[in-house]
Amino acid sequence: MDLTELYQSVILDNNRRPRNFRKLPTANRVASGNNPVCGDEVTVYVQIEGDRIADISFQGAGCAISQASTSVMTQRLKGKTVAEAEALFGRFKDIVTQGTPDEEDLDLSAFAGVHQFPARIKCATLGWHAALQAIHGEAATVTTE
Repeated sequence: MDLTELYQSVILDNNRRPRNFRKLPTANRVASGNNPVCGDEVTVYVQIEGDRIADISFQGAGCAISQASTSVMTQRLKGKTVAEAEALFGRFKDIVTQGTPDEEDLDLSAFAGVHQFPARIKCATLGWHAALQAIHGEAATVTTE
């Protein structure tokens, strides 16, 4: 499968049917983010148990890239430790800024083409930044500006 097909299947599907798109009633950490340039807004709800992300969800509105990226992120972070979540964000950030796919994670690799559009990198990483804020218990709203 080439990256164009991957983009179609992962990004478009996660935008049309975002996973974990709901307010999480058991969340003990919440953070929001906005991207004023694109109009993306996201709130990430995280249930932390010890050092592990027991559950994660989001609500918001925005472009296909921001919504799909946040949807994929929730699927990837559920069950991870805080350190694993931070490492995964680092990998994702490399994918979207350098355009180098990760052969081991095709869903994240679907975002490799984003690097060609620098303004879209902010769209792709917005939910991730909000999630890290929530995980670390920082309530301030994240902005891409």
